[in-house]
Amino acid sequence: MASSKPTEVTEDLKELSISPYGDARSFSSEQPLSAEELRKTNDYFMATMYLCLGMIYLKENPLLRDPLTLDHIKRRLLGHWGSDAGQSFTWIHMNRLIKKYDLDALFISGPGHGAPAVLSNSYLEGVYSEVYPDKSEDLKGLQRFFKAFSFPGGIGSHATPETPGSLHEGGELGYSISHAFGSVFDHPDLISLTMVGDGESETGPLATSWHSTKFLNPITDGAVLPVLHLNGYKINNPTILARISHKELEALFIGYGWQPYFVEGSDLPTMHQAMASTLEHCVLEIKKYQKQARDSGKAFRPRWPMIVLRTPKGWTGPRKVDGKFLEGFWRSHQVPIPDVAKNKNSLKILEEWMRSYRPEKLFDESGALIPELKDLAPTGVRRMSANPVANGGILRRKLHLPDFRDYATPVKQGGVENVGSMAIFATFLRDIVKNNPNHFRVFGPDETESNKLGAIYEAGKKVWMGEYFEEDADGGNLAFAGRVMEMLSEHTCEGWLEGYVLSGRHGLLNSYEPFIHIIDSMVNQHCKWLEKCLEVEWRVKVASLNILLTATVWRQDHNGFTHQDPGFLDVVANKSPEVVRIYLPPDANCLLSVTDHCFRSANYVNVIVADKQDHLQYLTMEQAIQHCTKGAGIWDWASNDQGEEPDVVMASCGDVPTHESLAATCLLRELVPEIKVRFVNVVDLFKLIPEKEHPHGLSDREYRALFTNDKPVIFNFHSYPWLIHRLTYKRQGQHNLHVRGYKEKGNIDTPLELAIRNETDRFSLAIDAIDRMPNLKNKASSAREELLNRQITARNYAFHEGMDPEDLTGWRWPFKTGTSA
Repeated sequence: MASSKPTEVTEDLKELSISPYGDARSFSSEQPLSAEELRKTNDYFMATMYLCLGMIYLKENPLLRDPLTLDHIKRRLLGHWGSDAGQSFTWIHMNRLIKKYDLDALFISGPGHGAPAVLSNSYLEGVYSEVYPDKSEDLKGLQRFFKAFSFPGGIGSHATPETPGSLHEGGELGYSISHAFGSVFDHPDLISLTMVGDGESETGPLATSWHSTKFLNPITDGAVLPVLHLNGYKINNPTILARISHKELEALFIGYGWQPYFVEGSDLPTMHQAMASTLEHCVLEIKKYQKQARDSGKAFRPRWPMIVLRTPKGWTGPRKVDGKFLEGFWRSHQVPIPDVAKNKNSLKILEEWMRSYRPEKLFDESGALIPELKDLAPTGVRRMSANPVANGGILRRKLHLPDFRDYATPVKQGGVENVGSMAIFATFLRDIVKNNPNHFRVFGPDETESNKLGAIYEAGKKVWMGEYFEEDADGGNLAFAGRVMEMLSEHTCEGWLEGYVLSGRHGLLNSYEPFIHIIDSMVNQHCKWLEKCLEVEWRVKVASLNILLTATVWRQDHNGFTHQDPGFLDVVANKSPEVVRIYLPPDANCLLSVTDHCFRSANYVNVIVADKQDHLQYLTMEQAIQHCTKGAGIWDWASNDQGEEPDVVMASCGDVPTHESLAATCLLRELVPEIKVRFVNVVDLFKLIPEKEHPHGLSDREYRALFTNDKPVIFNFHSYPWLIHRLTYKRQGQHNLHVRGYKEKGNIDTPLELAIRNETDRFSLAIDAIDRMPNLKNKASSAREELLNRQITARNYAFHEGMDPEDLTGWRWPFKTGTSA
């Protein structure tokens, strides 16, 4: 174990070269490995490097038992070599500590295309062959293993869902640390060893995620041990953190709240000793802090350890090829020698390089790793590639959900009473938190209170490991041990939730609708992960990732145009129908029904859109259950076409659009009483897609029963109108579908004035209905004029008074037929 004081040695480091070459430079001079341990450790490392290189190049002759020829080389060379050595180097040294201290550890590969390092270690530990028996630990299995990498029908160059031990693919950079923290929340014994690429470290999401230590409770949570891998280059550029001084780099991470320990160099014997000593020191520091907190029962925020590992990019490769730098330079990022098929000298260099790892000494006659090296790896689930946390569905427990019907809002007559749907939902969410104190958390960027979800704090407050002030007691709702995770970084909150869900738990992210776009690509990556998991038979389904969008586009009275963007639904609708769901409940009882369903589901991204302001309530709980089960349906109480053909169908999707559509329906029945109006509401957006294209889709017969094939449909939609046309483009009667929605028109508007700008208001909808009914001819002209006059009056009132007319804001459904049964 290292015993040197870091403050004494890091002072010297400040003046050291930032070159990755030379003997090891670290805070410790301890040499914990015996000569025999050092030899075996280095041989194991050589075996992993040989496998990493073999994956990129070979389809035959896996152990070079024959001279290397072009027939043995893949026709198309794909893969990444640059970060493999540093990752494998770290993995191997963690294995020693797992065995020594019986650690529960997970490996998270941040550098993106670093899969060869993860795959090679999984294969040598025997896990890969257990999961994929055709990739057996012999010559034939190794040949199949090599060929499958970055090959059609095989596996990708990321740590994809097919990779044992992976819960972080790294297809998009920036999320390794937030995923790692998500995995250790409420996993008190877990250490997530996280490789952070120095290219990845330049991303915004990664930069904010370093602050996650301010939310880690050493009593209830595990620990993240980051290894910042400074290999110096991205695809074609130096990396920022690899080109600043030790003093600046150390100051950066101390400022973030970490204690950095440096391990730098290229000389393998001294680097092995330095890494062994430093990594052990970090693990023991973690254990020390956890014991202190757990023995005393007092949570605190330590300066958690991290490692800065500086090694050459493409370490152990040739320094130069054809007079050009390779190892230690950007050329080693991807395929290090790309021209072996055209250049005989390059093929010769590749063979010499691969043989330098001495595969004949590392693998036995059958092609398996020799026993003395096999013994270096942990066994069973202590192998990082076999850790069940990385297949989180194994650990997932069903939520203990209260009966959502107990939180019902009484509805005596539809469209009459005004209630805050989100405040009602908050009480349901509060009791979910209460009933599931160790495997459910709520995440959000500083908006839980603003989003009217403050009732949650009665069961679980906001986690805060920072300093406390006296005034925090006055409504701050801060606690060392809490269930609400808030940080003003949508990236970090989403990353935490993803890591939490992927490691076997449940959660909800609540966010303002306009700024959820910040995590578009994160959700995109998660959807791709889930979709690929469906093809991997050993992956057990994880809890759904639930996103609640509120503070919606139609109620941005003082925030204005910048806060008006409902386009996240378009992003989600692009994803595979196997893994995404979108719900727009029109009232509180529907919101309860929908969220209960979402919390019970698995392997989806569920998006729920519901405004946080008070709204009219329409359905009793029984009606809400029926309506949400169907996903779309006729509201008979709001229609007057019973038993007859409708003249027009008024349809809506979303709470505010439903309000305006109902008001438009009322205007039509008032001013043109002879027409027959059918009212349809959609709560499950994907019901609009044909059943052959989405599991929730309506059949053509069901769609026709709601919308008809030949009557005008005035559809008032929460988001951009063209999404509805896209979802329904194959439907018969598409030319009769007239969608109104947000058209990027806004300002500091009153709610009704904003709707008027976008033609989603009651007057515009009623006028549109009149214009679309050919049988009316010119009979409704006076009604149309009256609607225009009322609209102009309402708009002028808003411009003069700064608010909408009270007779319109106080509108209620007037017909007695609206009484709910």
